[in-house]
Amino acid sequence: MKAWKVEDWCTPREMTLTDLPVPEPGQGQALVRVHAAALNFFDVLMISGKYQVKPPLPFTPGCEMAGEVVAAGPGSVFRPGDRVCGQPGWGAFGEYVLVENDRTDIVPDGVPMHDAAVMPVVYPTAHVALQRRGNLQPGEWVLVTAGAGGVGIAAIQLAKAWGARVIGLAGGEAKCAVCREQGADLALDYTQDGWVDLIRTHTNGHGIDVIVDPVGGEVYDQALKVLAWEGRAVIIGFAGGTIQKIAANRLLLKNASAVGAVWGGYLARDPQRARAVVADCFDLYAQGKIRPAIMRTYGLHEVPDALEALSRRDSWGKLVIDMKAA
Repeated sequence: MKAWKVEDWCTPREMTLTDLPVPEPGQGQALVRVHAAALNFFDVLMISGKYQVKPPLPFTPGCEMAGEVVAAGPGSVFRPGDRVCGQPGWGAFGEYVLVENDRTDIVPDGVPMHDAAVMPVVYPTAHVALQRRGNLQPGEWVLVTAGAGGVGIAAIQLAKAWGARVIGLAGGEAKCAVCREQGADLALDYTQDGWVDLIRTHTNGHGIDVIVDPVGGEVYDQALKVLAWEGRAVIIGFAGGTIQKIAANRLLLKNASAVGAVWGGYLARDPQRARAVVADCFDLYAQGKIRPAIMRTYGLHEVPDALEALSRRDSWGKLVIDMKAA
């Protein structure tokens, strides 16, 4: 099979596209012919050795995919012909990948593979950030930093589906327009001064009930200034490069809280809850309340191009690798 290979921690351009043996499924595993794989920012971190998960070298990157089961090992809940999507630890940037029971779900009939490939990571991440950790209630105000990113768009769509009022932050007017197109009631450019005051004005002084932040750094620090009474500031990452430093006095004075939300933790610790979250996301998809925003698809040979676009923040929404593309 054709697959990308990381021999040592490297940049996207230093990976190699090579021929590898098709793996054999073991206990509780199934072999999937990948139809589409989605990219995430942590893919860039993983191949450079900067992610908290460090696969044994050499490895094939890619942590989100959809495809068709072609073989099942002993104890697998899947059978050949099943359409599945999931979050393997790595390996999705190849023509075949091994998946495990608790990290994989059946794709409902009628869901295109490109859309299915986008579902396993960003939508469940936004789901648990808003509902489980953020305790979002209808009518509350939600602030989504990096609102034009994959998780950001998922959070905007889910928050609107659950009856919230949403403000998206993004870098530049083009990405602010994406936030509005995806349902945000207001989109503000965080590179411009004054967005904190604009939030106060737009919410009539109420502030933000739930902050969903994958950015960290100065953006998070400024967002805490508009956290409402008993607000919840949910940390899901630090793509800006600086880990959040919480001004605890802001939490104390607002009777507020700062909490973390790591989707992968549910896969390992509470697979039954994780499966319910994915099922709810597909149910909302079937109702037309959420819809993956795919900016562009690439061929397998273009994975480095896609990863570089992601790392430069040239993209919005999701980037998808189409295994059938020339």
